[in-house]
Amino acid sequence: MENQPATGIRAARIAVLLPSLEGGGAERSMLTLMEAFLAQGRTVDLVLCKAKGAFLNEIPEGATKIELRESGGLRARWALAMANKQDFRALLRPVLLAKKNAPEIARIRSLQHYIEEHRPDVILSALSYANLAAIWAKQISHFRVPVVVSERNALYTYCTAPANHRKWRWRYLPEVVRRTYPKADAVVAVSEHVAEELITGIGLQPGSVKTIHNPVVDDSVRAKAAMIPDHPWFAADAEPVVLAVGRLATQKDFATLVHAFAQVRQNRQARLVILGEGRLRKDLEKLTKKLGIQADVDMPGFVANPFQYMARSSVLVSSSTFEGLPGVLIQALACGCPVVSTDCPGGSAEVLVNGQYGALVDTGDAGAMARAIMAEMDTPTARDTLLHRAEDFSVERAARNYLALLDNVVSKAADQQ
Repeated sequence: MENQPATGIRAARIAVLLPSLEGGGAERSMLTLMEAFLAQGRTVDLVLCKAKGAFLNEIPEGATKIELRESGGLRARWALAMANKQDFRALLRPVLLAKKNAPEIARIRSLQHYIEEHRPDVILSALSYANLAAIWAKQISHFRVPVVVSERNALYTYCTAPANHRKWRWRYLPEVVRRTYPKADAVVAVSEHVAEELITGIGLQPGSVKTIHNPVVDDSVRAKAAMIPDHPWFAADAEPVVLAVGRLATQKDFATLVHAFAQVRQNRQARLVILGEGRLRKDLEKLTKKLGIQADVDMPGFVANPFQYMARSSVLVSSSTFEGLPGVLIQALACGCPVVSTDCPGGSAEVLVNGQYGALVDTGDAGAMARAIMAEMDTPTARDTLLHRAEDFSVERAARNYLALLDNVVSKAADQQ
């Protein structure tokens, strides 16, 4: 039976706030949660800063889609400043005086209007700037809706990385998060590592962050894994395929994977498929040509059903430099696909239990990655072992934990009125 707070009050109407539905693990996870909420009889509003992205066609039936308007002018910034006088200096450069604000911040006033008009029981937001927008919109609203923020990535590692620290949007974010997240009714991290970074890196108080793993595994994943991909490299008699899934972005470090695959090809026949899209496509294509492996590498772009590819690959590789809770690893386990991952900041070691369910290698080490890939090809981890571990990340368990938290937050808010 679904957990409910002692008072019997529950979150009947849940607003899920996201920047957009561009293809990513956070968006996929939140859509999965929404479907589970609806199945439990909850009303769900999907509130988008921008109604765009590859997952627009995957909004669960029964959810109400609401797109916010850009309305973050001087009045919105002034209201935000007045609600956060003690944090005025911290907000001055990144928010109040910024020439161009993040899209989420530019929609705070519109989010305020949504809150006052629709009066949801609780807001569940995901991704840092949407989290900030939810808290600030609550502050300036006349209707005090409880807000639960969900952090998906190793935030401190991301913001302090050299490539990101030079950008104002990320340079000032840790201090803004440190001052703002405590004003939420609850803070959720998707892994123990993300929770630890919020405490030791960002400076949130110990015990203030709750870890709830992402919802990944359910019958729909299994059904999609049973489908046959329309790709000649995945035929039954084809050569072994090394698979990767994710945005073609610096964080995923697919360049190291390409170098590792080139070493694998020096030793055996194999092919590499990278599912995803992003601004580094041309760079990766040039790299495959430079290494002379372009005939054995394919990058089909974003695909709605990566599970059918996972179920028929010899090994899935996560080459990221950091993660929150790497959903592709869990998805691969659920499809019975052996995995290799970098032991990066984030939840990779947590998912694989320090190498028990898949090899862990140092970030940026193409040689170690190549050796681990070939070892899994030669002696793959038992399929039943992988499937058993994947069940620890079931949609049912995650939805139950989230609903228990949301219900308790709503109950506490009602007691305080």
